[in-house]
Amino acid sequence: MPPEPRARALALRTRLLTAMLVPLLAIAVLLGLAGATLIADVVRRTNDRVLGGALGAIAETVQVERGEVTLDLPAAAFGMLENSERDNVYYRVAVGDRLLTGYADLPAPAGGALAIDTPRFRFARYRDQNIRIAEVRRALPRITEPVVVQVAETLDGRAALQRRLMIALLIGEIVLVGVAILMIRPALAWSLRPLARLRGAVTSRDTRATPDLSPLETGPLPAELRPLADAFDHLLARLDAATAGVRRFTADASHQMRTPLAVLKVQVALARRGEPRALGEIADAADRLERLVTQLLALARAEEAGASPPLEQVDLREVLIAVISRRIAQAIDAGVEVQLDAPADHVVIAGHRTLLFEIVSNLLDNAIRYIGDGQMVTVSIERDAHGVTIGVADDGPGLADADLAHLGERFVRLQSSAGQEGSGLGLAIVRSAAQRLGAAITFTNTRPGFRVSLRFAAAAADA
Repeated sequence: MPPEPRARALALRTRLLTAMLVPLLAIAVLLGLAGATLIADVVRRTNDRVLGGALGAIAETVQVERGEVTLDLPAAAFGMLENSERDNVYYRVAVGDRLLTGYADLPAPAGGALAIDTPRFRFARYRDQNIRIAEVRRALPRITEPVVVQVAETLDGRAALQRRLMIALLIGEIVLVGVAILMIRPALAWSLRPLARLRGAVTSRDTRATPDLSPLETGPLPAELRPLADAFDHLLARLDAATAGVRRFTADASHQMRTPLAVLKVQVALARRGEPRALGEIADAADRLERLVTQLLALARAEEAGASPPLEQVDLREVLIAVISRRIAQAIDAGVEVQLDAPADHVVIAGHRTLLFEIVSNLLDNAIRYIGDGQMVTVSIERDAHGVTIGVADDGPGLADADLAHLGERFVRLQSSAGQEGSGLGLAIVRSAAQRLGAAITFTNTRPGFRVSLRFAAAAADA
């Protein structure tokens, strides 16, 4: 089944541009709305001030002469309202309901709506046009009815001024956003340059004939990229160590397999000549080769890369009985007695049965091979408040002190095993499998004898 195509993500440059431009445009829109509101308010206040000045100039001329209300319309009052849009100007002066001068149909204020000598501004509709009216009520001596003075103008001038200011605001925002976009692109290129340098350092490794697993040479990196480069260098270091281990393992394995294969070739040649003992030697060499291959596979499983194996509930007593059953024929042939010292009930821990079987099997195999005829091997389980310990102890001659430092190394033949067949992989398998299970392994010269202990913490024992 072909692999599913990976979802395509946005480029980092596009994501950064979007992350910066969207808030920038949102701020521009908000500033535009706020600016439009402010412009409308400024235009209204400015023009109302001029309209109020014209109203005051006309209202000041309203006088009482000989019991009659008179006024003198000043030309300057209307001149104040002139503009390039030629707005229409209307006025009305009334004493009560009687028109004194002006446009009679100009919308009059409601009765009692105006306070004395307090100008008021309002919008209205007059002659199919929107107008702005400024009006004031005056109280004159010996005149019982109030005098109402109104001045109005159309709104073309106001609209034109507001439009010009809005266009200027819009142009300013467009220029601001455009300049920001022009500045963001080179800023992004400069900001992403260390990432491009890191990518170049990685991709340059593809052009080399042999894998280069040395640390990346990227120069100084920002704090955000330094953990990524460090993680990649750490991965390269682990890969280098794993590759070196594979090369060393392959070289050692090929060296170890060369001897039994050479023996097989010699014995096959002798068998062809009719040598009667050749077939027996061939069988022995095949057995040694089979054992070596089996242990190589066990070591590969024990050192399998990746996370620790999934834990399961394992009965240690059952595993030890299975191992002893597997090795009992070998022990009888070697004249070795195997004894199990374990609690009568089940001892269950969180572990991995296959790895535990490999550990105990290799320990028991080593003990049977090297302690000699007539000796005893004890396989035990000890449980206390701090955890569980598996022990494999013998009463043989033990190990030389010089050998203790090399226990668990691959293909290392100890001084005490001279003259015995073996590959030097048994304890390497034990050490690697114990590390994967999170168990602590210790080797002890008991003089006489030798003991290997595998310790599981209380967390595993209580699982």
